[in-house]
Amino acid sequence: MDAQTLDFLHGVLDTVRGGDAQRIARLLDKRLPPNLRDHKGDSLLMLACYHGHLETARALLEHGADPELANDRGQTPLGGAAFKGYQPIVELLLAHGAQVDGAGPDGRTALMIAAMFNRLEMVELLLSHGANPLSRDAAGMTARDAALKMGAQDTAQRLAGTGA
Repeated sequence: MDAQTLDFLHGVLDTVRGGDAQRIARLLDKRLPPNLRDHKGDSLLMLACYHGHLETARALLEHGADPELANDRGQTPLGGAAFKGYQPIVELLLAHGAQVDGAGPDGRTALMIAAMFNRLEMVELLLSHGANPLSRDAAGMTARDAALKMGAQDTAQRLAGTGA
């Protein structure tokens, strides 16, 4: 790519990280690919979700961004938002087709990630959307197992009643 194109792309990534939903919507209206990725495979949607920019995420989803598009490490926007504790973004992603029990190669679901980091409200939200507390990651651990391993007592206690 030439320097001008690279500068433009870096500007787009910075705009998403900064949460300028109006600018991103204008660029998407001009045919900016909604599933554009950075050098680590993070999509624009992943960056918006990870940085907590609800309206930017909404603009991307409304322009066709894939809520299941994982980065090079197999992480999805839902997992990123669950990790950060951004409930409105998790609700938005689920409303736009993100799979509540979707997992990367390591088998970790958003519920497991929320449980590991003691995000009790996020655990409740994901369970209310049908997350399976009995799912196991590649190492055979459930969300409760992951919470216990990380010392996340609140979520481990909550998940104890689910059979996990």
